[in-house]
Amino acid sequence: MSSESHAGPRKRPPPLHHTPRPTGRPAVSEQTYTNPIIPGPYEPVEDGLVRFNLAPEAAAEAVLLGCCASRRWALRVAAHRPYPDLDALLAAADEASYDLAHDDLTEALADERSPGLDPTAPSAAHTALRAAHAAYESRFGHAFVICLAGRRPTEHLNEMLGGIRVRMTNEQDEERAIAAEELRRLARARLTHLLTNHPEPDTAGAPR
Repeated sequence: MSSESHAGPRKRPPPLHHTPRPTGRPAVSEQTYTNPIIPGPYEPVEDGLVRFNLAPEAAAEAVLLGCCASRRWALRVAAHRPYPDLDALLAAADEASYDLAHDDLTEALADERSPGLDPTAPSAAHTALRAAHAAYESRFGHAFVICLAGRRPTEHLNEMLGGIRVRMTNEQDEERAIAAEELRRLARARLTHLLTNHPEPDTAGAPR
């Protein structure tokens, strides 16, 4: 579709529980075998993706909604399981993001929260960012969405304040298009974080 970004306090997506390993088998690291649902060798590095592929439909959709709150997006991405690798999943997520209709984007934006700063940041920084967020939300009617993946926490304030300052000059349709792109990048970052065995929230804000 705010690691790629920080999106403030969010709902945490439900964890994808590990599938119990049958007794009597050697450790996965010592073997490869073919899974009837997920063709090809099972490697431990793919464990998060395997759990996602095998999760019940409702559980997979709930995890996806934690990454982008468009129900149509989540249903579409979940419906194309199993994915052979993370790149294939991210490509499907991108494709579904590009196809978001107006109402789908509105639904997703409504669930976002404007990104904040680490609690240890100076109070003046928090005050300045809150004021900027309030001005943006008043103008556009939804939270400011920005993907900060790869940015150091010390860079977040300048990135957000600068982004708000520039984007406040946009027309509504132009800003919705930019917000949609930021949501797409956020969904990628959140999915990557969750499926690489990091179900806990990241301080940079990629996951919900």
